[in-house]
Amino acid sequence: MRNQIVVAGALISGASLLVAQRARPPELAGLWELPGGKVALGETDETALARELHEELGVEVSVGARLGADVALNATTTLRAYRVTQTGGTLHPNDHRALRWIGADELDELAWVPADRTWLAELREALG
Repeated sequence: MRNQIVVAGALISGASLLVAQRARPPELAGLWELPGGKVALGETDETALARELHEELGVEVSVGARLGADVALNATTTLRAYRVTQTGGTLHPNDHRALRWIGADELDELAWVPADRTWLAELREALG
Protein backbone atom coordinates (compact mmCIF):
# COMPACT_ATOMS: atom_id res chain seq x y z
CA MET A 1 0.00 0.00 0.00
CA ARG A 2 1.42 3.37 -0.98
CA ASN A 3 1.72 6.24 1.46
CA GLN A 4 -1.08 8.77 0.85
CA ILE A 5 0.11 12.35 0.46
CA VAL A 6 -2.21 15.23 1.35
CA VAL A 7 -1.19 18.72 0.26
CA ALA A 8 -2.17 22.07 1.74
CA GLY A 9 -1.73 25.55 0.32
CA ALA A 10 -0.63 28.67 2.18
CA LEU A 11 -2.19 31.41 0.02
CA ILE A 12 -0.56 34.64 1.14
CA SER A 13 -1.49 38.06 -0.19
CA GLY A 14 0.52 40.93 1.23
CA ALA A 15 0.59 40.30 4.98
CA SER A 16 -2.56 38.13 5.01
CA LEU A 17 -3.05 34.35 4.90
CA LEU A 18 -6.19 32.66 3.59
CA VAL A 19 -7.62 30.10 6.02
CA ALA A 20 -10.62 27.83 5.48
CA GLN A 21 -13.10 26.57 8.07
CA ARG A 22 -13.85 22.86 7.71
CA ALA A 23 -17.43 21.70 7.25
CA ARG A 24 -16.63 17.98 7.77
CA PRO A 25 -15.89 15.41 9.14
CA PRO A 26 -17.78 16.05 12.39
CA GLU A 27 -14.66 15.83 14.57
CA LEU A 28 -12.95 18.59 12.53
CA ALA A 29 -16.00 20.69 11.56
CA GLY A 30 -15.58 24.32 12.60
CA LEU A 31 -11.79 24.12 12.82
CA TRP A 32 -9.54 26.19 10.54
CA GLU A 33 -6.98 24.86 8.07
CA LEU A 34 -4.87 25.56 5.05
CA PRO A 35 -7.05 24.32 2.17
CA GLY A 36 -5.96 21.40 0.01
CA GLY A 37 -6.52 17.69 -0.45
CA LYS A 38 -5.26 14.28 -1.50
CA VAL A 39 -2.71 13.67 -4.22
CA ALA A 40 -4.18 11.20 -6.74
CA LEU A 41 -2.16 8.36 -8.24
CA GLY A 42 0.05 9.76 -11.00
CA GLU A 43 -0.24 13.39 -9.86
CA THR A 44 2.59 15.55 -8.57
CA ASP A 45 2.06 17.45 -5.32
CA GLU A 46 1.91 20.69 -7.31
CA THR A 47 -0.67 19.43 -9.80
CA ALA A 48 -2.84 18.01 -7.02
CA LEU A 49 -2.69 21.21 -4.97
CA ALA A 50 -3.63 23.38 -7.95
CA ARG A 51 -6.54 21.01 -8.75
CA GLU A 52 -7.76 20.88 -5.15
CA LEU A 53 -7.66 24.66 -4.69
CA HIS A 54 -9.56 25.13 -7.95
CA GLU A 55 -12.23 22.63 -6.81
CA GLU A 56 -12.46 23.90 -3.22
CA LEU A 57 -11.95 27.65 -3.71
CA GLY A 58 -12.55 28.40 -7.39
CA VAL A 59 -9.08 29.88 -7.89
CA GLU A 60 -6.11 29.17 -10.10
CA VAL A 61 -2.75 29.16 -8.33
CA SER A 62 0.92 28.76 -8.98
CA VAL A 63 2.57 26.46 -6.44
CA GLY A 64 5.79 27.68 -4.86
CA ALA A 65 8.20 26.47 -2.22
CA ARG A 66 7.50 23.94 0.52
CA LEU A 67 6.44 25.36 3.88
CA GLY A 68 7.65 23.61 7.01
CA ALA A 69 8.13 19.90 7.53
CA ASP A 70 5.93 16.95 6.58
CA VAL A 71 3.31 16.03 9.19
CA ALA A 72 2.36 12.37 9.75
CA LEU A 73 -1.43 12.22 10.02
CA ASN A 74 -1.33 8.47 10.69
CA ALA A 75 0.76 5.43 9.71
CA THR A 76 -0.11 5.76 6.00
CA THR A 77 -0.87 9.46 5.41
CA THR A 78 1.52 12.42 5.23
CA LEU A 79 0.50 16.07 5.08
CA ARG A 80 2.74 18.68 3.44
CA ALA A 81 2.29 22.38 2.78
CA TYR A 82 3.36 24.70 -0.02
CA ARG A 83 3.21 28.44 -0.55
CA VAL A 84 0.79 29.32 -3.34
CA THR A 85 0.02 32.49 -5.30
CA GLN A 86 -3.42 33.18 -6.76
CA THR A 87 -3.17 33.71 -10.52
CA GLY A 88 -6.88 33.73 -11.44
CA GLY A 89 -10.43 32.91 -10.44
CA THR A 90 -12.60 34.26 -7.63
CA LEU A 91 -12.44 32.94 -4.08
CA HIS A 92 -15.54 31.05 -2.96
CA PRO A 93 -15.93 28.47 -0.16
CA ASN A 94 -17.16 25.55 -2.32
CA ASP A 95 -16.08 22.92 0.21
CA HIS A 96 -15.77 24.89 3.46
CA ARG A 97 -18.07 26.72 5.90
CA ALA A 98 -16.12 29.95 5.53
CA LEU A 99 -12.95 31.58 4.25
CA ARG A 100 -11.06 34.28 6.11
CA TRP A 101 -7.94 36.39 5.62
CA ILE A 102 -5.83 36.65 8.78
CA GLY A 103 -2.62 38.39 9.78
CA ALA A 104 0.33 36.99 11.73
CA ASP A 105 -1.13 38.38 14.97
CA GLU A 106 -4.24 36.19 14.57
CA LEU A 107 -2.48 32.84 13.97
CA ASP A 108 -2.52 31.78 17.63
CA GLU A 109 -6.16 32.83 18.13
CA LEU A 110 -7.67 30.42 15.60
CA ALA A 111 -9.02 26.97 16.44
CA TRP A 112 -6.75 25.10 14.01
CA VAL A 113 -6.99 21.54 12.73
CA PRO A 114 -4.28 19.93 14.92
CA ALA A 115 -1.94 18.96 12.04
CA ASP A 116 -1.87 22.48 10.57
CA ARG A 117 -0.90 23.97 13.95
CA THR A 118 2.56 22.44 13.30
CA TRP A 119 3.27 25.16 10.71
CA LEU A 120 2.40 28.26 12.78
CA ALA A 121 6.05 29.36 13.18
CA GLU A 122 6.68 29.05 9.43
CA LEU A 123 3.42 30.84 8.62
CA ARG A 124 4.30 33.66 11.03
CA GLU A 125 7.67 34.03 9.30
CA ALA A 126 6.10 33.95 5.82
CA LEU A 127 3.69 36.70 6.82
CA GLY A 128 6.62 38.86 7.90
